[in-house]
Amino acid sequence: MIRLTALVVSLLLSLPTLGSPPGAKAGSTGDPARYNIMWDSPSRDYTGSMPLGNGEIGLNVWVEETGDLLFYLGRTDTWDDNGRLLKIGKVRISIDPRPEIPLKCFVQTLRLGDGTITVRFGEGTRGVTMRLWVDACHPLIHLEIESRQPTVAVASFDLWRTAPYDIPSVEASDVLAGLKRDDNQPAQSTVEPDSVLTRLSGRIGWFHHNVKSVGPEISARIQGLQGFKRPDPLLHRTFGAVITAAGARRLDDTHLGSSSARHHRFTICALTMHPAKPSAWLQAADDTLAAAGRVSLAKLRTSHERWWRNFWERSWIHVTSPGPGTDSSAGYTVSQAYALQRFINACAGRGAYPIKFNGSIFTVPSPGQPGDADYRRWGPGYWWQNTRLPYISMCTSGDYDLLQPLFRMYGSRLMPLFKYRTRLYLNHAGAFIPECIFFWGEVFSATYGWTPFEERTDKLQQSGYHKWEWVSGPELVWMMLDYYEHTLDVRFLRETLLPTAHEILTFFDQHYSRDAAGKLVMTPSQACETWWDCTNPMPELSGLHAVVGRLLSLPEAVPPPGERGFWQALKDRLPEIPTRTLEGTAMLAPAARFANKQNVENPELYAVFPFRLVSVEKPDRNLGIEAFLRREDRGNFGWRQDDIFAAYLGLADTARDYLLGRARNKDASSRFPAFWGPNYDWVPDQDHGSVLLKTLQAMIMQTEGRAIYLFPAWPREWNVDFKLRAPHRTVIEGTFRDGKATVLNVTPPSRRKDILLLTGK
Repeated sequence: MIRLTALVVSLLLSLPTLGSPPGAKAGSTGDPARYNIMWDSPSRDYTGSMPLGNGEIGLNVWVEETGDLLFYLGRTDTWDDNGRLLKIGKVRISIDPRPEIPLKCFVQTLRLGDGTITVRFGEGTRGVTMRLWVDACHPLIHLEIESRQPTVAVASFDLWRTAPYDIPSVEASDVLAGLKRDDNQPAQSTVEPDSVLTRLSGRIGWFHHNVKSVGPEISARIQGLQGFKRPDPLLHRTFGAVITAAGARRLDDTHLGSSSARHHRFTICALTMHPAKPSAWLQAADDTLAAAGRVSLAKLRTSHERWWRNFWERSWIHVTSPGPGTDSSAGYTVSQAYALQRFINACAGRGAYPIKFNGSIFTVPSPGQPGDADYRRWGPGYWWQNTRLPYISMCTSGDYDLLQPLFRMYGSRLMPLFKYRTRLYLNHAGAFIPECIFFWGEVFSATYGWTPFEERTDKLQQSGYHKWEWVSGPELVWMMLDYYEHTLDVRFLRETLLPTAHEILTFFDQHYSRDAAGKLVMTPSQACETWWDCTNPMPELSGLHAVVGRLLSLPEAVPPPGERGFWQALKDRLPEIPTRTLEGTAMLAPAARFANKQNVENPELYAVFPFRLVSVEKPDRNLGIEAFLRREDRGNFGWRQDDIFAAYLGLADTARDYLLGRARNKDASSRFPAFWGPNYDWVPDQDHGSVLLKTLQAMIMQTEGRAIYLFPAWPREWNVDFKLRAPHRTVIEGTFRDGKATVLNVTPPSRRKDILLLTGK
């Protein structure tokens, strides 16, 4: 274990601003081609799929041993009338004459740099090349096929929702989970069928139209929220796809054949509208396809490639592990895992709703589990502690656009409901954000319980797992502060951050009683899902300390009149973060008082991450180290944050080992190396990969105010080239090579004076 021994206060002014260190590769950039995935054999089935997407549309792509190209098609907003996030369907592309089996000279490549999958197979005149991409700027999927001799290409779709059926497995966040019928049997949620478009010319398609809405009305009624007026989020939502090809003819309702030629181009529009009649949806899809048809494919491709090029140039991390006695594959393993997970986030991170932690939009059928590609363990709901993890690395990587769906849902769209519910349930102002919500804002039905609101004395949810778990509010504000400090977006500050902070802080200030000294007494409360009986829980309390401290550091002119005084008064009312002593050693504690352990988190370490009150450069770092060493529950998989805790505390060897183990821990049934899981959740597990992203970043760089700490938890036997983003619109490029750190470039140059090098021995 590497312990911090010195803070080199010399501000790296002697480091060069340009050039490369000895041995550095010339022209090290964000080009991710070194991490491309290339397969030399087709896949047996969907377990061999690769992800592809444009931020709101996602594909799981594979090539069967027959030479057929297939993909599942999903979007971030395809909620059915049961509030489940469905796939749109499955598409198949076949070539006639059929290729020679087994396929000769097969190569399938995921090209990260331009968000494209290419497939090549066949020898001589039977050679075929395919290029598939999801347009980064439009809701379109493009497939280009080249063959050495004339061929006919046939596109078809397979649907599994062909008749009404009951969901075979009720998950924790399904809308009717826990409800009993009159005969005391579990209530059933019925999945409605898709509709095939039957009167199209030169194209084929299908759609799903929500003819009913199961969850919003019943959850509002049971939870007492009928008085909060809003449109139904499910009723008349329509989604589906239309497939076209130049000169194609419709073979039947589900098959579209191209003319015999050496070049084929299929275009698929995958669209969601809400609310919309099917006829309006179809018109919008046709209009989208017509508009795309008036633009050359080359021009569409140029815009697509530009988006991906800009994405990869925002930031990068390239690790090598060349030293004697080291695992030479380790550096590449963690670097590729980092690039692939960031790619997956980009493929699903620009839609209307936040990334689903339990599979994102890349779920496929799973052997031994009920259901189909629509199934995901834990169901359709959002758990904040899981949901936030894909977003915690995005400021450092410069992926500010990918943060917007999270901020829109929690900070803007649902905040009026959060305020309404707080007043209704607790009779005071402000807003608490429940841990577990549907995308329209109600608490999960099974979590709240089925006893109607008016029959309750305690209006809060019945489930004890997160009854008083309200750290989501401080964490949301903390992440908004990160975004503002990085971007200096004044409009976001005034219209989103400050109003959100006011409601969250008002809730905590008004909710709890005060002791004789005027300090808040935060009880009843809990520490995450783990300790159910607490006073002054670490997650919420450390979050309040951290958030208020950062708000008070904003310029005097920023907050509205009176707000700074409110922040200062709340700061004065906050009790100290909790500690305890075991065998004569002081350390962080889950709460000032804690009992009734029910889960396996480490809430005492929330003062380390996410709130960084105890961290590598601070004098009370040992409080965090001792708590980390004595934590009851451990692991470097799924949503467990031990890797990040170790990095924030400067424990380089531990962070390295946990990170490498995480990068190698893929789903055994998936061919793609960054489909993690199922772990606690589902495949692909987005929490597992997202912890990996933040850990690697925090090993290289951490920030506090204007200070930038480089290599606070970096193993000396690993080399790295990096470009990362810091607050105040700062970009840093540098290296660590053979035990020596070099800063290559800092933008703006004035920020160079704020860089501090942390060295360990």
